Amino acid sequence: MHLVNDKHSHIFLFMQKIIILDFGSQTTQLIGRRVRELNTFCEIMPYNKFPQDDPDVIGVILSGSPYSVYEERAFHLDFSQIRGKYPILGICYGAQLMAHTFGGKVEPEGTREYGRANLEFMEEGNPILRGFSDNSQVWMSHGDTITRLPEGFRCIASTATVKYAAYAANDEKIWGVQYHPEVFHSIDGTKLLKNFVVDICGGKQDWSPASFVDQTVTELRQQLGDDKVILGLSGGVDSSVAAVLLNRAIGKNLTCIFVNNGLLRKNEFTDVLRDYECLGLNVVGVDASQKFYTELAGVSEPERKRKIIGAGFIDVFEAEAKKITGAKWLAQGTIYPDRIESLNITGKVIKSHHNVGGLPEKMGLKLCEPLKWLFKDEVRRVGRQLQMPEHLITRHPFPGPGLAVRILGAITPEKVRVLQDADDIFIRALRNWNLYDQVWQAGVVLLSDVKSVGVMGDERTYEYPVVLRAVTSADAMTADWAKLPYDFLADVSNQIIRNVRGVNRVCYDISSKPPATIEWE
Repeated sequence: MHLVNDKHSHIFLFMQKIIILDFGSQTTQLIGRRVRELNTFCEIMPYNKFPQDDPDVIGVILSGSPYSVYEERAFHLDFSQIRGKYPILGICYGAQLMAHTFGGKVEPEGTREYGRANLEFMEEGNPILRGFSDNSQVWMSHGDTITRLPEGFRCIASTATVKYAAYAANDEKIWGVQYHPEVFHSIDGTKLLKNFVVDICGGKQDWSPASFVDQTVTELRQQLGDDKVILGLSGGVDSSVAAVLLNRAIGKNLTCIFVNNGLLRKNEFTDVLRDYECLGLNVVGVDASQKFYTELAGVSEPERKRKIIGAGFIDVFEAEAKKITGAKWLAQGTIYPDRIESLNITGKVIKSHHNVGGLPEKMGLKLCEPLKWLFKDEVRRVGRQLQMPEHLITRHPFPGPGLAVRILGAITPEKVRVLQDADDIFIRALRNWNLYDQVWQAGVVLLSDVKSVGVMGDERTYEYPVVLRAVTSADAMTADWAKLPYDFLADVSNQIIRNVRGVNRVCYDISSKPPATIEWE
């Protein structure tokens, strides 16, 4: 499938925007989310790709970085692009980079400054610190510190160990902070960002789910006209919200394809089709379970399983898409984090906009991505604005290869049956105990190459062990194991062992990410 990126496709314009220049920090996306929570639009861009002559830019934020500003490999910025043109806020590395570039001095500290600290204010009434509480708690994470400010700059806040915790320019709209206002532990962090974005930059706070829906539906109608669009549904929140938006814009000209690869959750194929029917979507359901079981037979290596499933989906999707005459667009639920370029320590791009999973280049379709500016939490807010059922909006993320990455070993229909039954008990129990919405993602792992000795009645058993996995997270970049109640875990274990034929042992995974990943394969 050749995706045409012409000048008229998937272009969405917004009147005001904050540009966040990314220097490789792990929390850059979090800065973006915090700005969006202020109902102000922002874009995250690589440090060296500032948009020239964009009339909608109202301010610039410089992110942190894994580097030191004085290292040869450090990322630097041509400040002539932004200085004197926009208000600037530097965060951690961003603050140090400005101090270093403008004539100050940055040096390594004896020990890394990490954890909580409290601010002492050097002046009253500075607009960036307006509304802060006395001794406001902040979160530090840096190995260098500013030891001399440039000429024309002054200190506005310190901590017990960091002299220049926050600084300001005397005659310019430039501020720097050597802590992370975007993280939860910085108590007045949101106030600082609001002071910058709203009061200093003049953000109108008009970025809302309602305005997004209205604007996006209008632009989709302009973009697509009377063209036919195909969308691959997964049952997840992103593709579902994208489908409802497109349906509102173009109605019957949208055809959705939902493929059952035999590795979905128990009854998910019929349940999701029923949900989509209630939403008024035109959905083609394709049960290709047997095809995937046949192609996966005897395959236990995780990467091979993923490739087989990916290629199989392409085959099924393409065959169904060819039945839709006159289709000109492929839509997908790509969201903003999928598209943000992040940098590794070599400075090379290690993540860029994914392109529909490698669909073949012979269908001549253009790409439509109505959610490409949204973070996950914003997608859910848009779903609520569209009055979608809450269980679709709050649905946990589910891996593309489905249960294949939760069956350790070769896949068979019987193993899938065992895992589906155990998983169904776990997910239902989370809902019944009102724990589902407190967990980012949950599921069961089947150790299908291992057998466990047990006793049932008067007989020994030799059956599968399963592992419960539940994590809490904000964005899946890091995750902690969920501290579920012991009584709940005991209840789930008893239900699974009693009701799932083939399982005689239940374990609970208490590994965090990192070092473990959320999925086992």
